[in-house]
Amino acid sequence: MKKLLLLLAILLLLTSCQKPIITIKLDDKINETSGLELVDNELITFNDSGGKSELYYLNNLGKIIYERKVRGKNTDWEDITKDSTHIFIGDIGNNYDNRTNLNIIKIPIHKDSTTSEIIKFRYPEQTQFSTIYDSSQYDAEGLVSYGDDLLIFTKNKLKKITEIYRLPKISGKYEAEFVGVIDTKLIITSADYDDINKLLVMTGTLNFKDYHLIRIKNFQLNKSFSIETYPIYVGKSQIEAIKILDSTTFWITSEDEGSVDAARLFKFYL
Repeated sequence: MKKLLLLLAILLLLTSCQKPIITIKLDDKINETSGLELVDNELITFNDSGGKSELYYLNNLGKIIYERKVRGKNTDWEDITKDSTHIFIGDIGNNYDNRTNLNIIKIPIHKDSTTSEIIKFRYPEQTQFSTIYDSSQYDAEGLVSYGDDLLIFTKNKLKKITEIYRLPKISGKYEAEFVGVIDTKLIITSADYDDINKLLVMTGTLNFKDYHLIRIKNFQLNKSFSIETYPIYVGKSQIEAIKILDSTTFWITSEDEGSVDAARLFKFYL
């Protein structure tokens, strides 16, 4: 009996996150979905590099119910986060470490507002502004609200880690403050944080074919924590967004890839 229970436990662990409990095909308008947030039970996403400066609001069936124009260029939007009053859009994509116009767009959380502010920043440690794609260290696809600050999680393709940088939520021009590193052993493609439960989640990959979900409980800056990593099996994908529903349930989106006919929205349960 003990051997049987142990075998079942191992099988349960191995199959964790293998199959989404819900899979939804997204509208062609958001075939390069990148970033995911939840406001008033409506999911919000957008297209990344070169897409329109618009947010797409989705119902629980993944249907577009509202399109919100945003004042601010979409050079390479990669992630989105919120606090109680504002939404923050990370124009932080930097595939070749060559951008000098990194910024975060700050807009009111109410979707009928058309105002926007800009938080401009640079990485003070960066001294070179050109590299090959596989060696970039100042690309980023993770942005979360953390108390009074914003945290950026870099997509360090050279070292397979993520470095954490902090910015204020106030419009202006800043040098991002380096505050830590997580040895993910993966290239990070999205992040989300639940401030109430101190839960940080990220998605990442090594080869842009196989993706994983990283969960960190009791995450706080300057304190130790353990990392849990789970495989995500959805076939050919390009996963670039995650949203926490609770400590075991998450929404994830993947861009449209050649072997599938649409970008997709998945719900996973660990």
